Amino acid sequence: MSAEPLSVVPDDGRSSFRSTVRHAMRGAEGKDFTEGPIGHALLLLSIPMVLEVGLESVFAVVNVFWVNRLGAQAVAVVGLTEAMLSILYALGMGLGIGATAMIARRIGEKRPEAAARAAVQAVLLGVGLSVPIAVFGGIFAADLLRLMGADAQVIAQGAGFTRIMFIGNGSILLLFLINAIFRGAGDAAVAMRSLWIANLANLILDPLLIFGIGPFQAMGVEGAAVATTVGRGIGVLYQFYRLSGTDRRFVILRAHLRVDLAIIATLVRLSGNGVFQILISTTSWIGLVRILADFGATALAGYTVAIRVVLFGLLPSWGLSNAAATMVGQSLGARKPDRAEQSVWRAGLFNFYFLGALGAVFVVAAPSIVAIFTSDPGITKYAVVALRVISVGFPFYAYGMVLSNAFNGAGDTWTPTVINVFCFWLLEIPLAYLLAKPLGWGPTGVFAAIAIAFSTLALVSAVVFRRGKWKGKVL
Repeated sequence: MSAEPLSVVPDDGRSSFRSTVRHAMRGAEGKDFTEGPIGHALLLLSIPMVLEVGLESVFAVVNVFWVNRLGAQAVAVVGLTEAMLSILYALGMGLGIGATAMIARRIGEKRPEAAARAAVQAVLLGVGLSVPIAVFGGIFAADLLRLMGADAQVIAQGAGFTRIMFIGNGSILLLFLINAIFRGAGDAAVAMRSLWIANLANLILDPLLIFGIGPFQAMGVEGAAVATTVGRGIGVLYQFYRLSGTDRRFVILRAHLRVDLAIIATLVRLSGNGVFQILISTTSWIGLVRILADFGATALAGYTVAIRVVLFGLLPSWGLSNAAATMVGQSLGARKPDRAEQSVWRAGLFNFYFLGALGAVFVVAAPSIVAIFTSDPGITKYAVVALRVISVGFPFYAYGMVLSNAFNGAGDTWTPTVINVFCFWLLEIPLAYLLAKPLGWGPTGVFAAIAIAFSTLALVSAVVFRRGKWKGKVL
């Protein structure tokens, strides 16, 4: 394999880092990511992907900000509904894994018509799944809240919010899914802009509909659901507008607008593993919370503060990992497996630099960072320990995140799923219990188990990745 300078800026002397960033933000339409400097390609892809990942989390933050003014019951409704929708987010992200892998492969193969067919089937699959979810959630919204432990007052005030969010679930699934299509094609800036538009619409509509400002009728907490659904819907309309354009890497024609069961079957296979992969990590967090709950509310609150800081800090790394997945898929499609492998190790190195520095900051400045979120000394004590212990593993997380997404980008969704089962279900949860209780480490044992599990995931993924079986994955 040929060596390449580590700089993410092309070494021809004509393009500065600033101009490359502007290029990434405008969109890299026409850029062939199977050619040229790998670092430059990763930068063009990762900048909009980082912003896209960050923007997705804004919806819940904006909703809670405004709904908080309606009282604790309204906030509880949003929290309970978001907890239920986390399964839907997992479904959307899982579908996206399959769509990105397939579209990236077809683009790398220089088969735009096949990419267009795959894109249409992915959208049809998303629409088909959203319909039964909408019907079920619309009918049983109150029962679902009751199942989540809501009392009669919360159900009376919030069933409408839950109902609207479930009925509008198609906007969630399609926003995830179509953005995954754009990422696979290398049009990451379009995915980013769709979330800009959706968030801006939600930001404007939330106070208008919740409080009845101007000509709008006050809808209370239901207004937040309408604002979010309409905002996401506007983002989806923008996505369809861009998909229908003739300036894309693939053009969707009338002939593509039919069901292709073979492509859908492949998407279901890839996405099924992807959904399971995400649910494994989601359910493992539930297991950790259950262990921590035995040490009291203060320990649990400290962990909650720390993990929010950690997840926020990891957002840029997810964008870089998504960029690596696109590079892998397109490079394999172009029959350049060595370029695919180089892209992964390069992305891992960049991520290592970033997360290593961030982890050091979190370890040193943990008390100051935690003070932003709480002044309670008991909560602060646990949050500082959690943040420091978990951050020690950041250099390992850097490679683990990139390698997991690299397998997905190659269409090998089964390998990271198996690794996740081992690291999170068979290692992390039993180890957290062993360290916290029998060995007497208390909550610190849970925090240590998180760092150990993610570090193990990185090491195991690296060993399996180097074997190279993913290079022969046929899609």
